[in-house]
Amino acid sequence: MSTVLAEKPDVSLDEEKEYHFEDNPILARQKLQESNARSYPRRIPLALKRGRGIHVEDVEGRVFIDCLAGAGTLALGHNHPVVIDAIRQVLDDELPLHTLDLSTPVKDRFVQDLFAALPPTFARQARIQFTGPTGTDAVEAALKLVRTATGRSTVLAFQGGYHGMSQGALSLMGNLKAKTPLGSLLNHGVQFMPFPYDYRCPFGLGGEQGVQVNLRYLDNLLNDPESGVQPPAAVILEVVQGEGGVIPAADTWLRGVREITARAGVALIVDEIQTGFGRTGKLFAFEHAHIVPDVVVLSKAIGGSLPLAVMVYRDWLDTWQPGAHAGTFRGNQMAMAAGSAVIRHIRDENLVQHAATVGQRLRERLLDLQRHLPQVGDVRGRGLMLGVEVVDPRGQPDVLGHPPADPVLAGRIQRECLKRGLIIELGGRHGSVVRFLPPLIITGGQIDEVATIFDKAMHAALIAV
Repeated sequence: MSTVLAEKPDVSLDEEKEYHFEDNPILARQKLQESNARSYPRRIPLALKRGRGIHVEDVEGRVFIDCLAGAGTLALGHNHPVVIDAIRQVLDDELPLHTLDLSTPVKDRFVQDLFAALPPTFARQARIQFTGPTGTDAVEAALKLVRTATGRSTVLAFQGGYHGMSQGALSLMGNLKAKTPLGSLLNHGVQFMPFPYDYRCPFGLGGEQGVQVNLRYLDNLLNDPESGVQPPAAVILEVVQGEGGVIPAADTWLRGVREITARAGVALIVDEIQTGFGRTGKLFAFEHAHIVPDVVVLSKAIGGSLPLAVMVYRDWLDTWQPGAHAGTFRGNQMAMAAGSAVIRHIRDENLVQHAATVGQRLRERLLDLQRHLPQVGDVRGRGLMLGVEVVDPRGQPDVLGHPPADPVLAGRIQRECLKRGLIIELGGRHGSVVRFLPPLIITGGQIDEVATIFDKAMHAALIAV
């Protein structure tokens, strides 16, 4: 791979040429042969041939800054040397590549590295379960665990939440689009709660008042004998909702939820699948609020770009029996070696603080854009997990005075970004939130490039309106 790709794209990021991505024969075959359920290629029609760092190159030789990064999987970007070296070492040592849940030195090292990375108050009481190699299977395992340990069947989830696409995890999802075609889901015991979405507060309040009302509602639900809701086995939440639109929960809310659930004897499951390993400016997002969850589910970045998922939980829950959760591919040695390398590199290079610093740099550029463009409704997130809610300032404002979402403009912005060499994704209500999830290794200068491209893309999208 050339150093050009690693250091400077060989296609000008200011170029505004109208690319015809769909003309590529690989993309044509993909459209013909792959399932109608494919999603990313519809909005990001690229055939990629190589990547390094924050850049990817397609088969036509165009180079892009990747601010999707495998939906947050690539903490160190593409083909980072420490990850490649770790994978090669596994191969050179002739380790068995498929071990089910039998132990190896690589697996033991991964567990020790992971436990050392967790807050000591949590790690001292922790157990770990390797699940199937996807985040959704870790969520399924968490549901089994808390139900077995508590003898209860229901779970409280939050509007806007996303925990995977299997039947059980899908039952916890706030978005109705993926669930409606299925009719009745396998998991019937889910009660949804409003999430503290400050910009569009479900109580029409916002700020600290909205947080406190939200907490009082949860407290009442768990303690009112006339609430109509069975005592749940657990509450599951994301500290920053990702697919739901990059919505960060206030620290006061998280502390309140932890206090309320602990008092009610309800397990707290924190889904760190997208936020884990430094993305939010803390190694784990729940550390911002200084809480101790009962269960943490992890995937994406923990495998160093390879499939891996685990559930870490407090030992009081460890009442299930051998074989209660299993999966053939839960012993991926290359993923564990790569995961250890990622953990150590994040620690050694202080990438957690770096993510906080450059994330703030991008936030400030986006806030400056907001001051000049009313179509930038809200800028939010934490660290290098940021979102811009795109709005229509001509539309009818909501009860808080905020204009309605503008998914059409958001789609135009995404396409204009792609023309200029920037890959970003959309999410949130109506697909109106532009999401930034760059690798943690992105530099301050590269952040400025991202912000400049986004600025130009927004202006170009507005001209096209």
